[in-house]
Amino acid sequence: MTPNEGQDNPVPASNATDGATPNRIFTVPNVMSMIRLLCIPLFLYLLFGRDNRAGAAWLLGGLGATDWIDGYIARRFNQVSELGKILDPTADRLMFIVGLGGMIIEGAGPIWVYWLVLAREALFGGTVLTATLAGMKPFAVTYLGKLATFLLMFAIPGFLLGASDFAGHRGFNIASWILAVPGIILSYYTAIAYIPVLRANLREGRIERAAKGAQI
Repeated sequence: MTPNEGQDNPVPASNATDGATPNRIFTVPNVMSMIRLLCIPLFLYLLFGRDNRAGAAWLLGGLGATDWIDGYIARRFNQVSELGKILDPTADRLMFIVGLGGMIIEGAGPIWVYWLVLAREALFGGTVLTATLAGMKPFAVTYLGKLATFLLMFAIPGFLLGASDFAGHRGFNIASWILAVPGIILSYYTAIAYIPVLRANLREGRIERAAKGAQI
């Protein structure tokens, strides 16, 4: 889920990779996504093993920032790939789910906010997964969807910092509320806005799959 894959309106993923190298695997953005996935256990270790909320928060925020860095690299150096379209949002969602789950267990910050974000991820992510298994074509992430992710990726570790003994933790808590409220609203709005896109891409995917089956 890199910024270059987002448009003002959702579009089929094939349009988002025109002129790119969609079959490449070992690209810088893909490696960065893998690093984010591998750092998730480190986050849990800092939070529970070391009881270091501030350290876990900084790590989570840093991992979220790399999502925008790899997006710039993909756009600037033409490294958008089909694997990246799967790997990147997978890393994002796992970071959300594991991070929020850990913070709920730890009781750090506004638990109801975390449940709102988790509910959206579960409902929308489950719908996308089900539609994909049913043959849906991939689709590009919208700018608003990416913005919602950006806001929440910094609000969530900010809440964790706000619940730590880090100097200036109250300021981080206030800033997190400023980011979280519009982030949650946008995340639910974009989930609803994706519904007609999911239907269209599911229909197109089934038609293409049926056409290929008829050619065999």
